[in-house]
Amino acid sequence: MMKTQRGDPYPLGATWNGIGVNFAIYSEHAEKVELCLFDAGAKTESLRLPLKERTDMVWHVFVPDVLPGQLYGYRVYGPYKPEEGHRFNPNKVLLDPYAKAIGRNIQWAPEMFGYTVGHKEEDLSFDARDNAAFAPLAVVVDTAFTWGNDAPPKVPWNKSIIYEMHPKGFTKLHPDIPDSLRGTYAGLATQPAIHYLKELGITAVELMPVFQHSNDQHLIDKGLSNYWGYNTFGYFAPEVSYDGRNGGCENAIRDFKRVVRTLHREGIEVILDVVYNHTAEGNHLGPTISLRGIDNLTYYRIMADKPRYYMDYTGCGNTLNMRHPRVLQFIMDSLRYWVTEMHVDGFRFDLASALARELHEVDKLGAFFDIIHQDPVLSQVKLIAEPWDLGEGGYQVGNFPIGWTEWNGLYRDTVRRFWKGDGGVTSELATRLAGSSDLYESSGRRPYASINFVTCHDGFTLQDLVSYNEKHNDANKENNKDGSDSNNSWNCGAEGPTSDPVIKALRDRQKRNFIATLFLSQGVPMLRGGDELSQTKDGNNNTYCQDNPISWLHWDLNAEQKSFLEFVRKMIRLRREHPTLQRHTFFQGRALRGGGVKDISFLDPSGNEMTDPSWAADFVRCLGIRLAGDMIEEEDDMGNRIVDDTLLILLNGHFETIQFALPSIPAHSSWEMLMDTSEPDRQSRVIRRGVRFDLKGRSTVLFRVGRHG
Repeated sequence: MMKTQRGDPYPLGATWNGIGVNFAIYSEHAEKVELCLFDAGAKTESLRLPLKERTDMVWHVFVPDVLPGQLYGYRVYGPYKPEEGHRFNPNKVLLDPYAKAIGRNIQWAPEMFGYTVGHKEEDLSFDARDNAAFAPLAVVVDTAFTWGNDAPPKVPWNKSIIYEMHPKGFTKLHPDIPDSLRGTYAGLATQPAIHYLKELGITAVELMPVFQHSNDQHLIDKGLSNYWGYNTFGYFAPEVSYDGRNGGCENAIRDFKRVVRTLHREGIEVILDVVYNHTAEGNHLGPTISLRGIDNLTYYRIMADKPRYYMDYTGCGNTLNMRHPRVLQFIMDSLRYWVTEMHVDGFRFDLASALARELHEVDKLGAFFDIIHQDPVLSQVKLIAEPWDLGEGGYQVGNFPIGWTEWNGLYRDTVRRFWKGDGGVTSELATRLAGSSDLYESSGRRPYASINFVTCHDGFTLQDLVSYNEKHNDANKENNKDGSDSNNSWNCGAEGPTSDPVIKALRDRQKRNFIATLFLSQGVPMLRGGDELSQTKDGNNNTYCQDNPISWLHWDLNAEQKSFLEFVRKMIRLRREHPTLQRHTFFQGRALRGGGVKDISFLDPSGNEMTDPSWAADFVRCLGIRLAGDMIEEEDDMGNRIVDDTLLILLNGHFETIQFALPSIPAHSSWEMLMDTSEPDRQSRVIRRGVRFDLKGRSTVLFRVGRHG
C-alpha cells in the first residue's frame, strides 16, 4: 500500500509540489471518496487510495513520489436516490472537475451511464457495471512555462475589433501552414496565421470553446461530431484534440500558451468563448462523467418538486447551480486560472443569462456578477455576455451591469432587416449605428458596451445571408429541424449558388453594405472569421456538428473573393484611422463647445435633419448621418482633445438611386468620398459643396470634409 499523508484542502485539484501531489475534491453529500491511479493504457486502476481527511466538505490526501504524467480519477460513494437528487455510483470512475489536462478522453459505452441503459431511468435501475475502461481520466501536470516579458495588450474597448474564429477551422486548410500544424493550437502561432491577422487589422481573436468538450454519442453514431465544442466537461483543461503533435495533454497546454504569447507580441488580445451555463452530462438520462457522480445535488439546478429532473435554461439538459457558493468558487477558480496561468485577456460567456438566475428570474445583481466585480483579477479583463438563454425572461440585451459588454442581438436584427429592404426600421437603425444608447446609457455604460455583429458562428455566414432565404441543414441529419428559422436573410433573387451575373453582383454589394455598416457603427465590431473570405456553408445555419470542409476556412480565393477581402481590410483601416468612429462616450445630439453644429445629425435626402414624420414613415429606407469630428468630448492619454475629420455616412436600403443633397460645410471645404459600396474600386474623389449626389440603390457611401483652397 502506498504511503500517504493527510494533505491540504486547498487548492482543489491535483497540485504537484516537486516531491509529490496533493489531491483535493469537494463533495458535500459523499460518504466516502477514493483516489484511483491508472497506468498508461490500463483498463482499470492500479491503485485505490481512500481520502480519509475531510475539511469543510473537501476530501484531500497528499501522495509522495507521484509525478506529472500520472493518470487519475475518483470513485465517490453515497446514496443513489434520483428521486431525492442524489446520483452517487462508486462503480463509475469520475473526472476531477479541477483537472488541468485530460490524459484519456471519453469512450462511449453503456457503462458510462449511472443507470442501466435500455431500462427506464424512472425504474431507478442502478448500474453496477464498472466504467474504468471508458471513463475520461485527468493527468497530473507541471504547468511551468517561460513567459518572458509577455504582457497583455490592454487594447481600450472603444478601439477594439474582434475576430471570432474556430481554433481548428481557421488553420485546417491553410496552404502556407505546415501540414502537421494545421487545425492545431500551434498552427495559430505560425507566421502565416499571424501575418494574416495583422494584415486584416483586428485587435482581438475570440476563440470558440477551447475547454475540453464531449463528442456526443448520438453525433458519433451519425458520423458527426461536436465541432463547435459547446459541451464542456473540463473547465481547466485545453481541448487535447487541438494539440496535433501527439505529444499528449501537456503539449496542448504549452502550445496554447505559445499562441497567447505570440499574439500578445503582435498586440492582439485573446478572448475565450466559455460555457459555464451547463455541462456535457446532459439531462437525467445523460452520462455520469464528473459532477453528477461527485455531488449532483450541489452542482446542478434540480426541480424542487421533482429532484430527479434538472432545471434546463440552456436547451442542453442541465444548468449549473450558481446559487451554491462552491459552484461559484469552481467557476471563479476556472476563470482566474485561464487569466493568471494561461494569460488570456477576456471571456465571452455563452448563454450568460443562465448564470444570473438566482431563483428563476434573471437577476443582474446576482452573486455571479457581484463576485466578478469584486475580484481584482477578473474585474480587469474583458467580459462579454451573450445576454440570453432559453428560459422564460432570458432575453436580457441591455440589462447586464456596468463592467460588462454584450452581444447586441438587436443590432444584428435591425441591420439585417434594413438591408433586406424592410420598412419601418430606419429609426431603430439610427439608434443602433449611434451605439444603442437606449440600451446602455441610462445604466452608466458606454457605447462600447455594444458588441456589434451581423453574423457569428451560430447562423448563416455573411455569404449565405445574401444567398439563401431558408436554412438548408440536411447535412446535420435532423430533418432540417435544427437551427433558427428566423434569419432575416435575402437571397437576392435565387436560392443558393447561381451563375446570374446580376444576382452575383448584388450579393457582393450587399456584403459590402453589411461590412461597411458594421465598421462605421459606434460600439465594438465583431467580424465572424471566414466572412471576409466569402465563406459559404451551403445554407447550413447550424454547423455545430460539421467538423469537415463545410466549416473549415478555404483560402483559395477567386478574383471576386480577393476583392471583397481587400474591401474588409479597407473598412477596418478606415475605422482605426478615425476617432470619430471609436467614441468613448455617447453622442448628445446637440452642439458642443459653443459650436453651431451638432455632434451627430441624422439627415434626409434633402440634406436637412430628419423630422418626426420621416422617422415614422414606413417607406423611408434612406438615411444620412453626419458626425462632427471637432465635437468629440474626449482626450487622448496626454490630455489633448481628440479632433478628427467630420464624416458623412449615407445609407440607401431602397433598390433605386436617390438624389441626396450633401449638407453645407465651411467655405474652402468640400466633401471627399472615401468609400462607395456600389463602386468599391473607385478612387477617392472630391465633391464640391451644394451638390446633389446620386446615391445608388442598396449602397453605402462615406465622405469626409476636406480642404481645397
